Amino acid sequence: TSATENVGIGNNALGAVTDSTANTGVGHNSGASITTGDSNTFFGHQAGDATTTASNNTGVGKDALGANTTGTLNTIVGAFAGDANTTGSSNTGVGVNALGANTEGGENVAVGQGALNANTTASNNTGLGYNALTTNTTGTQNVAVGDIALNFNTTASYNTAVGRAALYTNTTGATNTAVGRNSLAANSTGDNNTGVGASSLEANTTASNNTALGYATLNQNTTGTENVAVGNYAADAVTT
Repeated sequence: TSATENVGIGNNALGAVTDSTANTGVGHNSGASITTGDSNTFFGHQAGDATTTASNNTGVGKDALGANTTGTLNTIVGAFAGDANTTGSSNTGVGVNALGANTEGGENVAVGQGALNANTTASNNTGLGYNALTTNTTGTQNVAVGDIALNFNTTASYNTAVGRAALYTNTTGATNTAVGRNSLAANSTGDNNTGVGASSLEANTTASNNTALGYATLNQNTTGTENVAVGNYAADAVTT
């Protein structure tokens, strides 16, 4: 073999290395299956223990990147974070269970306990905050910033939620923008809505194509469509 510059500390750490360079495994079975992968760093019990030929991964925490085989350029920190990832690449997950179910999805960023926890094959999502985008499975190009933002999103794409519980109950509604605490919080399937301001369009459920700018604007609207309201409490009595 021609393995060089590898460091393995712990039972079976880097136990299969044959022709690889600059890997570090610290902990029981950390990096245990690496054969030819290079420049991987695994710290924690069984961290990265399924990785074989992949390179440039960092997994810190129990079972972090535990199922990864060929995915590259992943950075995962936290117990069980990214532990189902197999071939997904260029993901960043920080926090317990962050990106926990991700298998093939790439270029996702999850920071916070449970962020993007159910994501499987979706790519290009960003979840920052406790349980941000936590139930997302295949929805792509979503941005959630704040605790439980886009919490129930599953397959919807192109949503932006900034603020605690923004777009909280959204499941399949797409191309919505919610900025502010509880903005569009009740939206489930409505599309193309924009709410800027705390509690803007808060009660909206299935309605689409609404624009609300200001605190509590259109906050009682549930199914009314194509409304525009600007200013605090503007059109706050409109429902349908």
